[in-house]
Amino acid sequence: MLVTKDYLEYEFNSIGPKGTIVKCVHFTPTQDEEIFNLAFGNKKADGSIDDQARDDNKDRNKILATIVTILKLFFEKHPDICVYFTGSSAERTRLYRMAITLNFEELSTDFEIVGTLTDKNTSNSAPFEKGINYFGFFVRPKKRNFKQQYKISLYETEKEQGRTGEGTDH
Repeated sequence: MLVTKDYLEYEFNSIGPKGTIVKCVHFTPTQDEEIFNLAFGNKKADGSIDDQARDDNKDRNKILATIVTILKLFFEKHPDICVYFTGSSAERTRLYRMAITLNFEELSTDFEIVGTLTDKNTSNSAPFEKGINYFGFFVRPKKRNFKQQYKISLYETEKEQGRTGEGTDH
Protein backbone atom coordinates (compact mmCIF):
# COMPACT_ATOMS: atom_id res chain seq x y z
CA MET A 1 0.00 0.00 0.00
CA LEU A 2 1.18 3.50 -0.78
CA VAL A 3 0.15 6.59 1.18
CA THR A 4 0.92 10.30 0.85
CA LYS A 5 2.71 12.16 3.64
CA ASP A 6 -0.54 13.81 4.76
CA TYR A 7 -2.34 10.43 4.86
CA LEU A 8 -5.06 11.71 2.54
CA GLU A 9 -4.34 9.58 -0.55
CA TYR A 10 -3.77 5.82 -0.70
CA GLU A 11 -3.07 3.28 -3.43
CA PHE A 12 -3.20 -0.50 -3.33
CA ASN A 13 -3.56 -3.34 -5.81
CA SER A 14 -6.52 -5.55 -6.53
CA ILE A 15 -5.08 -8.86 -7.70
CA GLY A 16 -7.32 -11.46 -9.28
CA PRO A 17 -8.29 -13.22 -12.50
CA LYS A 18 -8.46 -9.90 -14.37
CA GLY A 19 -4.88 -9.05 -13.37
CA THR A 20 -3.60 -6.28 -11.16
CA ILE A 21 -5.81 -3.21 -10.89
CA VAL A 22 -4.61 -0.14 -8.99
CA LYS A 23 -7.21 1.10 -6.51
CA CYS A 24 -7.24 4.51 -4.82
CA VAL A 25 -8.79 5.97 -1.71
CA HIS A 26 -8.76 9.75 -1.31
CA PHE A 27 -9.97 11.76 1.66
CA THR A 28 -11.08 15.30 0.79
CA PRO A 29 -12.34 18.06 3.07
CA THR A 30 -15.96 19.16 2.91
CA GLN A 31 -17.50 22.50 3.80
CA ASP A 32 -17.54 21.27 7.40
CA GLU A 33 -13.90 21.24 8.53
CA GLU A 34 -14.56 18.24 10.80
CA ILE A 35 -15.90 16.03 7.97
CA PHE A 36 -13.89 14.53 5.12
CA ASN A 37 -15.33 12.65 2.16
CA LEU A 38 -13.94 9.22 1.28
CA ALA A 39 -13.65 8.57 -2.46
CA PHE A 40 -12.75 5.08 -3.69
CA GLY A 41 -12.23 3.47 -7.08
CA ASN A 42 -9.78 2.53 -9.79
CA LYS A 43 -6.85 4.82 -10.48
CA LYS A 44 -7.20 6.48 -13.86
CA ALA A 45 -4.19 7.40 -16.02
CA ASP A 46 -4.44 11.04 -14.88
CA GLY A 47 -4.37 10.00 -11.20
CA SER A 48 -8.05 10.65 -10.59
CA ILE A 49 -10.49 8.01 -9.35
CA ASP A 50 -12.98 6.11 -11.48
CA ASP A 51 -15.70 5.30 -8.94
CA GLN A 52 -17.94 3.74 -11.60
CA ALA A 53 -15.59 0.88 -12.61
CA ARG A 54 -16.84 -2.70 -12.30
CA ASP A 55 -13.90 -5.07 -12.20
CA ASP A 56 -15.23 -8.29 -10.63
CA ASN A 57 -11.64 -9.28 -9.83
CA LYS A 58 -12.92 -11.76 -7.21
CA ASP A 59 -11.28 -9.98 -4.26
CA ARG A 60 -14.12 -7.78 -2.97
CA ASN A 61 -13.73 -8.81 0.67
CA LYS A 62 -9.98 -8.17 0.58
CA ILE A 63 -10.60 -4.73 -0.95
CA LEU A 64 -13.16 -3.84 1.73
CA ALA A 65 -10.77 -5.06 4.46
CA THR A 66 -8.04 -2.87 2.94
CA ILE A 67 -10.36 0.14 3.08
CA VAL A 68 -10.96 -0.55 6.78
CA THR A 69 -7.18 -0.63 7.28
CA ILE A 70 -6.92 2.67 5.41
CA LEU A 71 -9.57 4.20 7.69
CA LYS A 72 -7.53 3.13 10.71
CA LEU A 73 -4.37 4.69 9.24
CA PHE A 74 -6.25 7.88 8.39
CA PHE A 75 -7.72 8.15 11.90
CA GLU A 76 -4.30 7.63 13.51
CA LYS A 77 -3.18 10.86 11.80
CA HIS A 78 -6.56 12.65 11.84
CA PRO A 79 -8.31 11.43 15.02
CA ASP A 80 -10.77 14.32 15.25
CA ILE A 81 -12.12 14.00 11.72
CA CYS A 82 -15.35 12.25 10.80
CA VAL A 83 -15.40 10.47 7.42
CA TYR A 84 -18.44 10.39 5.16
CA PHE A 85 -18.92 7.92 2.32
CA THR A 86 -21.65 6.68 0.03
CA GLY A 87 -21.64 4.50 -3.05
CA SER A 88 -21.49 5.95 -6.54
CA SER A 89 -24.80 4.16 -7.11
CA ALA A 90 -27.62 2.77 -4.96
CA GLU A 91 -26.23 -0.71 -5.65
CA ARG A 92 -22.79 0.21 -4.28
CA THR A 93 -24.28 1.90 -1.23
CA ARG A 94 -26.22 -1.32 -0.63
CA LEU A 95 -22.97 -3.30 -0.94
CA TYR A 96 -21.34 -1.06 1.68
CA ARG A 97 -24.35 -1.45 3.97
CA MET A 98 -24.21 -5.25 3.59
CA ALA A 99 -20.46 -5.27 4.33
CA ILE A 100 -20.99 -3.12 7.45
CA THR A 101 -23.88 -5.37 8.54
CA LEU A 102 -21.84 -8.58 8.10
CA ASN A 103 -18.89 -7.14 10.01
CA PHE A 104 -20.72 -4.82 12.38
CA GLU A 105 -19.63 -6.48 15.61
CA GLU A 106 -15.94 -6.19 14.70
CA LEU A 107 -16.25 -2.73 13.11
CA SER A 108 -18.18 -1.30 16.05
CA THR A 109 -15.30 -2.07 18.42
CA ASP A 110 -13.12 0.42 16.51
CA PHE A 111 -15.60 2.78 14.87
CA GLU A 112 -18.75 4.72 15.59
CA ILE A 113 -20.88 4.27 12.47
CA VAL A 114 -23.86 6.50 11.69
CA GLY A 115 -26.19 6.05 8.73
CA THR A 116 -27.77 8.94 6.86
CA LEU A 117 -31.30 8.50 5.62
CA THR A 118 -30.95 11.36 3.13
CA ASP A 119 -27.91 13.22 1.86
CA LYS A 120 -24.99 14.24 4.08
CA ASN A 121 -26.14 17.87 4.25
CA THR A 122 -29.16 17.05 6.39
CA SER A 123 -29.37 16.06 10.03
CA ASN A 124 -31.49 12.99 9.32
CA SER A 125 -29.03 10.41 10.60
CA ALA A 126 -28.84 7.84 13.38
CA PRO A 127 -26.49 5.17 14.72
CA PHE A 128 -26.15 2.32 12.21
CA GLU A 129 -28.75 -0.43 12.52
CA LYS A 130 -29.04 -3.61 10.50
CA GLY A 131 -31.88 -3.72 7.98
CA ILE A 132 -32.15 -0.01 7.24
CA ASN A 133 -31.43 1.39 3.78
CA TYR A 134 -29.07 4.33 4.17
CA PHE A 135 -28.06 7.04 1.73
CA GLY A 136 -24.52 7.17 3.16
CA PHE A 137 -22.43 6.64 6.26
CA PHE A 138 -20.40 8.64 8.75
CA VAL A 139 -17.50 6.92 10.50
CA ARG A 140 -15.34 8.15 13.35
CA PRO A 141 -12.86 6.29 15.55
CA LYS A 142 -13.77 5.05 18.99
CA LYS A 143 -10.11 4.55 19.88
CA ARG A 144 -7.44 7.16 19.27
CA ASN A 145 -4.64 4.69 18.52
CA PHE A 146 -5.18 1.38 16.77
CA LYS A 147 -1.66 0.20 17.72
CA GLN A 148 -1.20 -1.95 14.65
CA GLN A 149 1.62 -2.05 12.15
CA TYR A 150 0.82 -1.80 8.47
CA LYS A 151 3.06 -2.35 5.50
CA ILE A 152 2.90 1.01 3.74
CA SER A 153 5.16 3.18 1.69
CA LEU A 154 5.00 6.94 1.60
CA TYR A 155 4.85 8.51 -1.82
CA GLU A 156 4.69 12.03 -3.08
CA THR A 157 2.02 13.18 -5.46
CA GLU A 158 3.06 15.27 -8.42
CA LYS A 159 1.61 18.28 -6.56
CA GLU A 160 3.91 17.68 -3.60
CA GLN A 161 6.94 17.14 -5.81
CA GLY A 162 6.46 20.35 -7.75
CA ARG A 163 7.33 18.54 -10.95
CA THR A 164 5.84 15.77 -13.07
CA GLY A 165 7.02 12.35 -14.05
CA GLU A 166 9.32 11.75 -11.10
CA GLY A 167 8.63 9.70 -8.02
CA THR A 168 10.52 8.93 -4.88
CA ASP A 169 10.74 5.73 -2.91
CA HIS A 170 10.45 5.97 0.84
